[in-house]
Amino acid sequence: MRGMRSTAKQPEPLKRSEAMNLRQTVKTLWPYLMEFKGRVVLAVLALIAAKAATLLMPWALKEIIDALDTKVSTIIILPAALLLLYGGLRFASVFFGELRDALFGRVTEHAMRQIGLKVFKHLHSLELAFHLDRQTGGISRDIERGSNGLSFLLRFLMFNIVPTLFEILAVAIIFSLLFSPLYAVITVIAVGLYIFFTVTVTEWRNKFIREANQADNTTNSRAIDSLLNYETVKYFNNERYEADIYDGFLAQWEQARLKNRLSLLALNSGQALIIAAAITGLMWLAAAEVKQGNISLGELVMVNAYMIQLFLPLNFLGFVYREIRRALTDLENMLGLLNRQPAIADTADAKTLQLQQGTLQFQNVQFGYQPDRPILQGLSFSVPAGSKVAIVGASGAGKSTLARLLYRFYALNAGKIELDGQDISSITLDSLRRSIAIVPQDTVLFNSSIRDNIHYGNPEANAADIEQAINLAHLRGFIDSLPQGDATVVGERGLKVSGGEKQRIAIARAILKKSSILVFDEATSALDSSSEQAILQAMRDVARNHTSLVIAHRLSTITDADNIIVLKDGKLAEQGNHQQLIARQGEYARMWQLQQQQQD
Repeated sequence: MRGMRSTAKQPEPLKRSEAMNLRQTVKTLWPYLMEFKGRVVLAVLALIAAKAATLLMPWALKEIIDALDTKVSTIIILPAALLLLYGGLRFASVFFGELRDALFGRVTEHAMRQIGLKVFKHLHSLELAFHLDRQTGGISRDIERGSNGLSFLLRFLMFNIVPTLFEILAVAIIFSLLFSPLYAVITVIAVGLYIFFTVTVTEWRNKFIREANQADNTTNSRAIDSLLNYETVKYFNNERYEADIYDGFLAQWEQARLKNRLSLLALNSGQALIIAAAITGLMWLAAAEVKQGNISLGELVMVNAYMIQLFLPLNFLGFVYREIRRALTDLENMLGLLNRQPAIADTADAKTLQLQQGTLQFQNVQFGYQPDRPILQGLSFSVPAGSKVAIVGASGAGKSTLARLLYRFYALNAGKIELDGQDISSITLDSLRRSIAIVPQDTVLFNSSIRDNIHYGNPEANAADIEQAINLAHLRGFIDSLPQGDATVVGERGLKVSGGEKQRIAIARAILKKSSILVFDEATSALDSSSEQAILQAMRDVARNHTSLVIAHRLSTITDADNIIVLKDGKLAEQGNHQQLIARQGEYARMWQLQQQQQD
């Protein structure tokens, strides 16, 4: 019931078992990065140049202040040159940083493209069971987040974390050489404490971030659910009820956001305290040495500039650390999809199907989606070349399973299926599936034009072939009645056209494939009588000179079949043509009589 839907928090999704670890991820990514070795080298050189300019800026500032503080004759010329040098260094720092991003951006984008394409192809190679068990949205989000994670990981790990660590080391060395090791020790301790504090508090904050995200998702889901059920809300005058529930979710979101904000306050305040303490300590030492005459005023400013410059990138450490962890998980999940091996694949010695006549044979076929639940139990029958054979039986008898096994979406438990005497398990999947065209029970169309959906049956077909398929499927009258003709967009999953028109589009698509074997999987089960007759006529026209396997629920649609296979509990109960089976007064006759009574 709508009012009783659970509002409990959903658990965080677990990382799948096939996900890669960091070492495997780097190993997988490395070949893609090495495709552009020259760009990678140039990007690293630009990075070094940018960091060198950044490290020289405080020194230049120190020289400017010292020059202005002296009374020598170069008081005008020297500061001017140093000012120009300082401006040039600041420009070089930004320019080489942008150049680095531009150079490496091509590498990252190409890697994202190649990996995304590889995962996409791999998903299409996986067996039907995987796609039935998966959550489509979850897989697509894995690909999207993984691609974004790759970009983030490479950009921040290579151009933020590693250069910052290098800069910390360089500043420590500079302080040791120019001043005393105490300056370097204070700097390293402060940075270490800063990193430790940031990582620890960020780990603590993650639970509040997850809670806020979960509350946000729940709130949005409830709002969408309520708006999608707009009519139901109005039918039962439940506007206030919906508003109260929505406000309850908003209250949870508000509390979660408050916790998140307070934890962020703790993080930022702690970071600021460590930075202030470190800078104050170093400035105290430097100021004391200035008074003693050991260092100049410019050197004091240089110490301050180095510390500010050092902690500036570290201000984002909490965010970067959290996002790198997330990026690694997302990337590992996406690349982990590649670890899943297809259950159905070509054997090493698979051969191309040599189809001449189109004789189809099922020999002692045994199959079950689950080991303890057999569907087909020793089923044997044949479909002679050019004939029309129908498969009938009660729901769950295994009718549609036969089509899936013929396409090799699943592997048989026992027995074999042959095409012209060739075991389909020993031939390539591509050649097998090219020889079969299907009109499925649930026709799903792409959100494109009618013509595009028909053309999908054979992307290489010419305009004349498409027109022939339209005419054979009896679609011409319907297309001509539309203002935009065959350019009419059918909508998502074909929802803008009726069930009968969708089936005819599916028939036209199957015709265009020009396969020797046709499968009609309950193609008229959801249609009214008028649409059914139109589809049946199209099916009869298409089936001429083809080997046809018709899976049917309505027996009235297969009375003209050359042979009718009756399934019961996964076994062949009886077979024969319509007249023979009616005369036999068996399972088929009982089903026929029952359906006739339902129509009366």
